[in-house]
Amino acid sequence: MAALSGGEMCIKYLMFAFNLVFWLAGTAVLGVGLWLRFDSKTKGLFEGADSPYLFYTGVYILIGAGALMMVVGFLGCCGAIQESPFMLGLFFFFLLILFAVEVAAGIWGFSNQSKIVNDITSFYMETYDNYSKGDERLKETLLVIQTGLSCCGPTGTVPESAKETCPPGDLFDELIAKSCLDAIDEVFDSKLHIIGGVGISIGIVMMFGMIFSMLLCCAIRKSREVV
Repeated sequence: MAALSGGEMCIKYLMFAFNLVFWLAGTAVLGVGLWLRFDSKTKGLFEGADSPYLFYTGVYILIGAGALMMVVGFLGCCGAIQESPFMLGLFFFFLLILFAVEVAAGIWGFSNQSKIVNDITSFYMETYDNYSKGDERLKETLLVIQTGLSCCGPTGTVPESAKETCPPGDLFDELIAKSCLDAIDEVFDSKLHIIGGVGISIGIVMMFGMIFSMLLCCAIRKSREVV
């Protein structure tokens, strides 16, 4: 069996480094998903008949994607170090699935942008109205939403009874508080291209990962055929 050439050894260790980073990223994604699912401030969003479909679906997708990324990263690391064509083949297969899912999710997100905005707006208004009617269980949920969006109330003017659900700020901030309805629109209008750019960058990295895995797999097979 012939040894791998210098260039092929370089690809091998690049594959290992790429997959180590990929595994760590998967761990982070899984951790964020689990935190959103079980944190005391957000787990209330999963309880009750009026739970926001988009939110808990997104959280479960994060958990599943993080777990799959960890599996893919592990297979890639082991396949590269052990020079295993079988593991590298599995790595390519799972990475291809992740790539296809990312493309599908991107197309779905762009084509359903207005529906997503409407659903989130409806959920916010329902949460705000129910809290205003005396449902104290929604206080933490409303605080998380308004702090994350840096806004206060549907019009920017909030009665004293709901002030404690707004982000902490000085008197000047309270006088010019941003409407949460405007903040939701702004997130999707101004930051959608950033999200798209990040998604495209991740897709390009995945493509390079698939190319390197096939190059390394072919080099390993070729080296084992040489007597």
